[in-house]
Amino acid sequence: MQIGIVSDTHGQVEFTRDAIRMLESFEVDQVIHCGDIGAAAIIDLFSSWPTHYVVGNVDYDAETLSADCKTAGHTFHGLFGSLTLAGRKIAFLHGHEEARLAQTINCGAYDLVCHGHTHKVASYTVGQTHVLNPGALYRASRHTIAIVDLPALEVNIVPV
Repeated sequence: MQIGIVSDTHGQVEFTRDAIRMLESFEVDQVIHCGDIGAAAIIDLFSSWPTHYVVGNVDYDAETLSADCKTAGHTFHGLFGSLTLAGRKIAFLHGHEEARLAQTINCGAYDLVCHGHTHKVASYTVGQTHVLNPGALYRASRHTIAIVDLPALEVNIVPV
């Protein structure tokens, strides 16, 4: 199973369309968006997959985004999401609440913790937890997404 991880789209439809093409080329099964969605138009672009969203610090109208996710058949998790895919426990949040991010990483309950916010790629392990920031699709020197192969937890950072 392959999942796509994206973050920090900030309502930028063209950059997000580029990411969609990459996700299609990898034939991902699901997508996780780590926040700073920025606009309802972004949600519509992910119609090909079950997509899970959390809000970021610039997602001011969470109620509208939640309704848009529901209308599109996606899952809106608020500030924090978790799910199990291919036997792996995955947590995802935007990362602007630094204490919550650190607690999620260090609690040992998750195989994979995904976050955004910094607009910088990160992929490392703390104990038994792999931590992943896929980078950003806006205000980044290089636009990137991540593809994660499950259950192996193999991470591929993909330039868009």
